[in-house]
Amino acid sequence: MITTDITAEELKERLAKGETPIIIDVREDWEHQESKIEGAQNIPLGALPQRLDDIEDYKDLEVIVHCKSGMRSASAKAFLQQQGFKQVRNLLGGITGYQG
Repeated sequence: MITTDITAEELKERLAKGETPIIIDVREDWEHQESKIEGAQNIPLGALPQRLDDIEDYKDLEVIVHCKSGMRSASAKAFLQQQGFKQVRNLLGGITGYQG
């Protein structure tokens, strides 16, 4: 089980190499519209329990979760791990750190 979080630098390097990791943005829709990481799916934290079926296929894959600063995505990571997701990583610093 991978539980280590991911830095913005590591994610940027992987995207620059052409990797397409599974990224879930747990911010609200309007926040996602303002700024987003290319390829990220938007599933607001409050909707995550109802949207588990949408991401069921990712249970054994690496899933990177992010929000604005890392707090909501830390909650999302804990929730997904409780639901059996084995490789959830939180983007440290959130999109603020990613864009900084």
